Amino acid sequence: MVKVAIVGGTGYTGVELLRILVQHPQVELAVITSRGEAGKPVSGLFPSLAGRLDLAFCDVDVAALVACDVVFFATPNGVAMQQVPALLEAGARVIDLAADFRLRDPALWQHWYGMPNACEEYLDEAVYGLPELNRERIAAARLIANPGCYPTAVTLGFLPLIEAGLVDVAELVADCKSGVSGAGRQARGDLSFCEANENFKAYNVFAHRHQPEIAQTLGTAASVAGLDLTFVPHLVPMNRGIHATLYARLHASADLQALYQARYRNEPFVRVLSPGGHPQTAEVRAGNDCAVAVHVAGTRVIVLSVIDNLVKGAAGQAVQNMNIMFGLDETLGLKQPAVAP
Repeated sequence: MVKVAIVGGTGYTGVELLRILVQHPQVELAVITSRGEAGKPVSGLFPSLAGRLDLAFCDVDVAALVACDVVFFATPNGVAMQQVPALLEAGARVIDLAADFRLRDPALWQHWYGMPNACEEYLDEAVYGLPELNRERIAAARLIANPGCYPTAVTLGFLPLIEAGLVDVAELVADCKSGVSGAGRQARGDLSFCEANENFKAYNVFAHRHQPEIAQTLGTAASVAGLDLTFVPHLVPMNRGIHATLYARLHASADLQALYQARYRNEPFVRVLSPGGHPQTAEVRAGNDCAVAVHVAGTRVIVLSVIDNLVKGAAGQAVQNMNIMFGLDETLGLKQPAVAP
C-alpha cells in the first residue's frame, strides 16, 4: 500500500484527489491538511465523501508528512517550494499540482509568477509529469511537477506533429476554452453564477501563466529554440472541461491519422477519434482521458483536444504519475468512465 498525504485538501483539485484516491485499491489516505479547516471532518466539508473517508483535516506537520510515501501538494503557487526540501531530504516523494517546479528557468518563473523561486536547486531535478512524454523519468523521480490543465490538452494535441517535424513551429496557435472550475474554488465576483452563466469571454491574452509552460514543453519536444505559440484562453459557462482547438501549417505531407494512432496506440488515457471526429468535453467529464481528433486541408491542420481540467488536467494525472512512480498499474484508480449526461 502507498501511504498518501495531501497538503491543501479543500480546493477543487484537492477534493478531486480525494474522490479518486478513496477508490484506489493500493492507497492508504493518511494525512489531509487545511489550516482553515483543521480539526473538522473532511466529509463535513465534502458530503460526497461521507461513508468513504473517515479523516479530519489537520495542520501541516512535517513529521506526519514524511511518514508518508508520497505527498501531493494541491496548494496555491508558491507553497510547495517552501516545504519540499525538508520532505525530499527525509525520503518522501512529492507531486506538486501547482506551478512551483514546472519552469526550468528561475528568472522566467519569477517573471510570470511575481516571486522568486525558493527551490531553484530542485528545478533541474523536478520531472515534468506528462506520462505520455516522460514516463521513464517519472518512474525514477522523487519530485514531480504535475502539468497545468491547458498545457496537458495543448501538448497532447500538438505532440505527434512536433515530434515528427511536420509543422512550422513558428506559427502554432492554441485557441482554448475552460470551465469555471479551472479558476479554483475561491469566491470571486467575476466567477459568480450571474457573471459566468450565459457568458463567454477570452482572458489573459498574452498574459496567461501556462504560455511559457506550453512553449517550454513543445520547444523541448521539437529540439528548437524558435518555437512561437499564440495561446488564447477563454472562460465558458460550464463546471468542467477544456477544449483546445489547435492550428498549425504543414511543411511536409504525411498520413496524420496514422501518425496520431501510432503515437498514442499504447497510451491508456489518450483516445484518437476516427477521421472527421469532433471530441466533446462531455465525453471526458470526470474521467482521465484525453480525446483527440486531427483534421487536414492542404497544408492546414487543425487538432481538437479535450480533457477534464480537474482530472487529466490535474488530480487524475497526478494519480497516474503516482502509479508510475511506485511501479503500480498506471490505470489504477482511474478506470472510471466519463459521467454522462
